[in-house]
Amino acid sequence: MSKKIVIVGGVAGGSTAAARLRRLDETAEIVMFDKGEYISYANCGLPYYIGGTIEDRQKLLVQTPESMSARYNFDIRTLSEVTHINRAKKTISVHDLKSDQTYEETYDQLILSPGARPIVPPIPGLNEAKALFTLRNIPDTDRIKAYVDEEKPSKAVVIGGGFIGVEMAENLRDLGMTVTLIEMANQIMPPLDYEMAAIVHQHLRDKGIHLILNDGVKAFEGNGTKVLTQNGKEIDTDLIILSIGVRPENELAVHAGLSVGTRGGIQVDEYLQTSDSSIYAIGDVIEVTCYINKQPTMIPLAWPANRQGRLVADNIYGKKTPYKGTLGTSIAKVFDYAVATTGNNEKTLKSLGIAYEVLHVHPGSHAGYYPNASPIALKLIFDKKTGKIFGAQAVGKDGVNKRIDVIATAIKGGLTVLDLPDLELAYAPPYSSAKDPVNMAGYVASNIVEGMIETVQWHEIDTILENGGTLIDVRTPSEFKYGLIKGAINLPVDELRSKFHELPQDKTIYVHCQVGLRGYIATRILRENGFEAVNLDGGYRTYEQVKGLIDTKYDNY
Repeated sequence: MSKKIVIVGGVAGGSTAAARLRRLDETAEIVMFDKGEYISYANCGLPYYIGGTIEDRQKLLVQTPESMSARYNFDIRTLSEVTHINRAKKTISVHDLKSDQTYEETYDQLILSPGARPIVPPIPGLNEAKALFTLRNIPDTDRIKAYVDEEKPSKAVVIGGGFIGVEMAENLRDLGMTVTLIEMANQIMPPLDYEMAAIVHQHLRDKGIHLILNDGVKAFEGNGTKVLTQNGKEIDTDLIILSIGVRPENELAVHAGLSVGTRGGIQVDEYLQTSDSSIYAIGDVIEVTCYINKQPTMIPLAWPANRQGRLVADNIYGKKTPYKGTLGTSIAKVFDYAVATTGNNEKTLKSLGIAYEVLHVHPGSHAGYYPNASPIALKLIFDKKTGKIFGAQAVGKDGVNKRIDVIATAIKGGLTVLDLPDLELAYAPPYSSAKDPVNMAGYVASNIVEGMIETVQWHEIDTILENGGTLIDVRTPSEFKYGLIKGAINLPVDELRSKFHELPQDKTIYVHCQVGLRGYIATRILRENGFEAVNLDGGYRTYEQVKGLIDTKYDNY
């Protein structure tokens, strides 16, 4: 007897599950419901269609209901909203939006993949704002695109500094608009830690984005032509994009009595099964386990939804393949920069009380003697005792994706920082260096784990100096004049051995260079000669990037 499997929602999770189900069983009855018209589209490409980088709207549509039905023999019902689950009868109630009729459909197994929707807080004046949009699907995109093309707005406000908000700010700026980006937190792009986000802040400002941090929206006035912030700013605008996050579309699950987590995500086991053995859930609607810290979390990304879609089909057919958790690997284009992360950041680890160590390196994207090399700011977070990799972040113009992907793979493979120097990665001058940036991060981390060096962080050094600490800047005099940490003493690394008599023997000496390498060499020289020495992690470059982007001409030293 063939199975009847009903899927609520398409796009990454539901469509992938349906296709896998058909490949596993040609006889199954597979019915897919979606309250919209589109069941498979490139969600992540939507900002780039609005901005004009993607010109052909059809390229956003991965599969149409007609093409998918023809290939896979599905029963696809669009403009059909599932409104209720009767678990006892194993039926769902469906509202046909075309005919305005409601009917019941039976199932043997039910897969919930309704996704998430934008958070829209009750801001005064919101309902009267005529040109306020959220972006989550094709209809949202069409509305924004039509408004931009027809009304030709010159000023835009983007509220929310997550990945979609930043991508929208870039694309609206590329269309020639004056763009203001408002973020309530002290930084944009939450997966980054503050000092890494600071690089992106400066780049946005360099590209003409008016960036407002530590400030929220108080109200909209003039039918959405004026945005008032909590701190008293008033911004005139022709267009508002509200992008402050998403919440799971969990109403079906809640009303059916399925277990949900504190953030509203449907709770599933490792086989993506809900608290009802006949019902599975996947994608942005579910609560996942963090791959690093094993705590429940919400991570709405495309890769997990696709992976879960395949696995849920396998599990329905008895393959019992567990979903091992979400690592959260992601990347975004921000004008000239790529911004990528994987695993946990410092904020997450601190909140969980997990001890960690941090390093920053600034290697070139490829060999420095080959034209157009550019620095990558790469941050690695790890366990100092075991070498376990907790996460990584990278910002740069070239080669960022490769390095984050290598580290993400290392994490999934159970490698530690001690293994990173041993990775044999592809090298030719246009693409990398003989010691890849991932190798370099591994060497630095190994030195820390093995006790070859101690480091201090960018946010600690000012307090150390205020308390009477000694900081030696081992760069050249020309670099020292160009930019310095107040209170530092310039003593180039090549002159260090001849100046031991000038250094205190009874206190810790802190050392820094431009990006950390010469500081490490100087620290080793001092320690081998009886001094207590600590290197400033990431050097002057990491310290200064928090205060504003600086010239990178010395970064390969």
